[in-house]
Amino acid sequence: MADRPLDGAGVLVTRPQRQADALVDAIESRGGIAIRFPVIEARPHARADVVAAAGALQRPDIVILVSVNAVRFGLRYAGDAAIGVVGPATAHEIEQSGRNVDIRSPGGFTSEQLLAAPELQDVTGKIVRIIRGNGGRELLATTLRDRGAIVEYLEVYERVVPDHEPSEVTALGERWRDGGIEAVTIMSVETLRNLVELLPAEHLEYLGKTRLVTPASRVIKAASDRFPGIPTTLAKGPQAADMVEAIVTSMQSGHSDD
Repeated sequence: MADRPLDGAGVLVTRPQRQADALVDAIESRGGIAIRFPVIEARPHARADVVAAAGALQRPDIVILVSVNAVRFGLRYAGDAAIGVVGPATAHEIEQSGRNVDIRSPGGFTSEQLLAAPELQDVTGKIVRIIRGNGGRELLATTLRDRGAIVEYLEVYERVVPDHEPSEVTALGERWRDGGIEAVTIMSVETLRNLVELLPAEHLEYLGKTRLVTPASRVIKAASDRFPGIPTTLAKGPQAADMVEAIVTSMQSGHSDD
């Protein structure tokens, strides 16, 4: 049917369990079969440790939350500072919590796009607190420091590779072998790295031949470096509708790799 263009195609969804529902629903609404296989799990740091770390920081003028999990575990440490976000999903999570988002890049979902916001151009002498998980990109902090800001991190959770039962991994490989996975959704380079870590060597051959759909050009570069010739499609954004539209486009006759 025209409104179900995926027509039984299997799509591997690697998002964290709590954050996969919208994408799963969007895939299934277009006739696809969403296969959940989370490769990242967020685990909050101990509350006492975060409270102590926050207490050692300066009072911020601006707080930037870089992810939905940063909001879940760290919004309480924003105080009365102006709030900036990376991505519409993060903004939505903040607004659902009853706070306003003060700094965002309309339609943007990357650190580069947030850094283009007018409110982040003249930040000389301002205290900027970045709430995030363990590690991650340094672009926000480096650029804001170059613009004269004092940047401090508050890490409120850690990203870990979830445990999967061997039988689950085996079943995934069998489905892949039998042609039951036609696309893989990957949201970040870390997602790709974790998926590669979780899969046994024989599954990696399947991954390298399966279309990868992502909203990030950095993921396409990393995937192409790891699996030369892997078919890829760049989505307009990380929202479920953007990802599914990219999946549908990628499966249309005559589609060329991005």
